[in-house]
Amino acid sequence: MSAEQNNAPQHTPLMKQFFAAKAEYPDILLFFRMGDFYELFYDDARKAARLLDITLTQRGSSGGSPIPMAGVPVHAYEGYLARLVALGESVAICEQIGDPAASKGLVERKVVRIVTPGTVTDEALLQERRDTLLMAVSRGRGGFGLAWADLAGGRFLVSEVADEDQLAAELARLDPAELLLPDEDGWPAFLATQPGLRRRPPWGFDADACRRQLLKFFGLHDLGGFGLEDKPLPTAAAGALLAYVEETQKQQLPHLTAIAFESAGDGIALNAATRRHLELDSRTDGRSEHTLLGVLDTSVSPMGGRLLRRWLNRPLRDRTVLGQRHHAVATFIDAGSHETLRETFRGLGDIERILSRVALRSARPRDLSTLRDGLGLLPGVREVLAPLDSPRLAALAAELGEHDAAADLLARAVVTQPPVLMRDGGVIAEGFDAELDELRSLSTTADQFLVDLEARERAATGIATLKVGYNRVHGYFIEISKGQAAKAPTHYTRRQTLTGAERYITEELKSFEDKVLSARERALTREKALYEELLETLNQSLEALKRCAAALSELDVLAAFAERAQALDWSRPELTDAPGLRIERGRHPVVEAVRDEPFEPNDLVLDENRRMLVITGPNMGGKSTYMRQNALIVLLAHIGSFVPAARAVIGPVDRVLTRIGAGDDLARGQSTFMVEMSETSYILHHATANSLVLMDEIGRGTSTYDGLALAEACARHLAQANRAYTLFATHYFELTALAEPGSGIANVHLDAIEHGDRLVFMHAVKDGPANRSFGLQVAALAGLPRSVVEQARRTLAALEQRGQSQAVPAMDPAALDAPQQFGLFAPQTSPAMEALDAIDPDELTPKQALEALYRLRQLR
Repeated sequence: MSAEQNNAPQHTPLMKQFFAAKAEYPDILLFFRMGDFYELFYDDARKAARLLDITLTQRGSSGGSPIPMAGVPVHAYEGYLARLVALGESVAICEQIGDPAASKGLVERKVVRIVTPGTVTDEALLQERRDTLLMAVSRGRGGFGLAWADLAGGRFLVSEVADEDQLAAELARLDPAELLLPDEDGWPAFLATQPGLRRRPPWGFDADACRRQLLKFFGLHDLGGFGLEDKPLPTAAAGALLAYVEETQKQQLPHLTAIAFESAGDGIALNAATRRHLELDSRTDGRSEHTLLGVLDTSVSPMGGRLLRRWLNRPLRDRTVLGQRHHAVATFIDAGSHETLRETFRGLGDIERILSRVALRSARPRDLSTLRDGLGLLPGVREVLAPLDSPRLAALAAELGEHDAAADLLARAVVTQPPVLMRDGGVIAEGFDAELDELRSLSTTADQFLVDLEARERAATGIATLKVGYNRVHGYFIEISKGQAAKAPTHYTRRQTLTGAERYITEELKSFEDKVLSARERALTREKALYEELLETLNQSLEALKRCAAALSELDVLAAFAERAQALDWSRPELTDAPGLRIERGRHPVVEAVRDEPFEPNDLVLDENRRMLVITGPNMGGKSTYMRQNALIVLLAHIGSFVPAARAVIGPVDRVLTRIGAGDDLARGQSTFMVEMSETSYILHHATANSLVLMDEIGRGTSTYDGLALAEACARHLAQANRAYTLFATHYFELTALAEPGSGIANVHLDAIEHGDRLVFMHAVKDGPANRSFGLQVAALAGLPRSVVEQARRTLAALEQRGQSQAVPAMDPAALDAPQQFGLFAPQTSPAMEALDAIDPDELTPKQALEALYRLRQLR
C-alpha cells in the first residue's frame, strides 16, 4: 500500500479520502462506502478477493496506475463480514456521513466502527448458543490479571491467576475470540497460538491509568464495589480491555454497567487437558455432537443455551447455590410444570442480546417485536412459577420484575410484523403518533388521486392507453405510447423518452408530486425520530430488563435439567461434607445416549480408606468409559443437574485431573510420551486430598521396565503423597500388587469371556485384578489379518515358555525383552561397577592392573 500512498499528490480526491482513512487503520481491512457497495482497494482488495472468493477488478486509475478493487453490496455485507470475522480478521467500516443530495463536492466519509472477532454484536456475526468473548491479560509479580467482556450479552468480568498453568486453564475455559496482550517479550509460548491475538501498547496496561479510566467510565469514586480496589493486575486488564472497546466501537457502552470478580476458588478447577479428555462441550474435531453438552442441552432459548455452557465450563463448589438448583429441578419434576414452562419459552427470543443492541442503538425493528413478544410471555411464566415451593424459583420470579409499561409501549408502537430494516419505514404502528398518521394519509390518498387523474386525462386527450405512473428516479409521469405521442396536449412537458413511449409532466402533477414526496420524506424522518425515542425510553429501564433476561435464561436451564432427568432416568445427587465418593449404578451419559443396546451400570466407592482403584482388564473392556463416567457425574452434580446414577453421594471436590489418551503436540515440539509425562507431572503437582484423578495407561510410551517403574512410582505418589481419589487404569498387572492392607489402594477389573471364536465384553466392574489381557482377541476384532494374529499367538507362546523357564512372571510376556531395551534410567549398581569403584589405579602395579582388568571382564 505504501507505494500507492507515496503518489498521493497525483491521486483523485476520492482516493485521497480513502488513503486518509486507511492511514488510521493500516493493518485491517477497510470497507469504504460508495453508494450501494462497500469497496476495498489495493492490498485490501487482493486480500478480500482471496478470503471471500469475490472478483478482483481494476477500474479507472489514480496516481498513474490502475486501482485494484473488490466490493460487496451494502444490503448483503453482513454475510461477508461474518466470514472475515470467523477467519480472525478485523474490518473498519467507513461510511458516507454527509448527505449526497446536499453535498456540493465529494461526500464526507468517516470510520464509524471497527468490527473485530471479540467485539461483534450484530446477530448475523454471532454464534447463537456460544458466547463471543474479548479478553485482556496483564502480568506482574503476583501472576496474571484477566478481564473479559461479552459485548453482545453485556457482561464484563475479571479474575486473577497465580501462574502460567492457571492462565492456560482459564483460556481453555473461556476460549476468547480475541486476546489483548501488552507488546512485550517474555510471555508464555502457548499464547502465540491463541486465535485473535492482538498486541497493544504496554502503557495501556498501566494499573493506575486503567484505574482512573474505570472510575471515569462507571462514574465511581473507588472500585471497592467491584472487588478491585486492591487488585492492580485485574484492574490493568479491565482498563486495557475497556480502552480497546471504546476505540473500536466509537460510541457509548451503556450496557456495561458493572464488573464481576470471579474467584478461582469458587469453582472446581479443570485444566486444558482435563477439558479435552472429558469432551465437555467439544471433541477434538471441534464439533459438539456426542459431547456432554450435546446430551445435556435441551434449553429452548439461545440465551439459555449460552448460560448452560458457562455453567458446564465452571462447575461450582458452593453447596448452597447447588442445593437450590437441585431443589428447583426436583420441584419442577414433582409438579410436572417444567414442560408447561418450556412450551411457553417456545416463543421466547434472545432478549439478552437484543437488549445489548438496544443499548448500542443498533437494534433492528424485528429485535423490538421479539422483545415485545418476550415481555408478553411474562404473565404466563409467573403463573407457572407461583404455586411452586422452591427458594430459587421464587427468587427468579422476583427477578423477572414488572415490565407492563415497556410491553404496552412496544405493543402500541411497533407493527405486528415489522420489516427487517428501518431504512424504508413501515415500523411504527398506525395510531401511535398523530403527526405520522397525518403524513401517511397524504400518501394513502395519493393512490386515489392518481386513479382519478388518469381517468380525466384519458377523457380529455382521447388516448385510451394513457397511463399515470411513478418511479423512484424520475418521480410521477404521464406515459403515452410513441404512436399516440402526437396527440399529447401542449401543456404536457416531456420528462423522459423511452423506446416505445414518451413520458410527460404537467403543472398539476408536479404540484402533487412535490406535496406527496415531501410528505413521504417527512413521514420517514418522523418515523425514524420516533424509533430513536423508543430506544431511548427502553434504555431507561435497561438494568431491570437485563435482570429479567438473566432470570429467564436460568429458568430455561433449570427446566432443561428437569426434562433431561425425566427423559434419561437421572437422579438427584447428594452433596455432603463427609469426604468420599459413592456412586451406585452410574452410567456414562454420552455413551448411553449413542448406544442402541442397554448400558451396563457400575458402582464406585472411594473414601478415607479406599482412595485409589487400580483398574485392569482388556482393551475395549470399558476401563476408560468407567473412569470418565464418574468424572462426568461429579461435574454434572456441581452445575446443579441431576446425574445418570441410581444414587450419588459426593463429598468435597476441588478439582478434576485427567491423563487419558495418546497424542503429540507438534506445535510445542512434544512427543506423545512427553505430553503424557507433562500431563502426569501437572497432576502430581496439583492434586490434593479432595481431587478426583483419572490416570489411563501411564508409562506405555516407553520401554516396558521404564514404563512399569514410572507407573508404579506415580501410583504410589498419588496414594501416599497427594492422597487424591484416583482411578488408575493399567495393563501393567504388576501394579495390582500395590493393593496391600492399609495402602488405601484396591483392585477392580472389567472382564470379558470367550464364546467360541468371539470375545464378549461384560463391561461390569468387579473387585480384584483381571487374570487375562485378551490383547490378541481384541486385535482380531479390529480386523488384523489372520496370518498376523496367528504369528502373534506363536510368539506369545514362545515368550511365555521362556518366561516360565527364567522364573519371570508370565502375565507380562513383554517384560522378557526388557534387557534388550534402552531405558530412561541407568542401573543404580552392578558387581562390575562395585569392583571398579574399589580400584585405586595409583596403588596398582602393572601386573595387578592386568589381573583387575580380567576380573572386571568376568563380571560384565
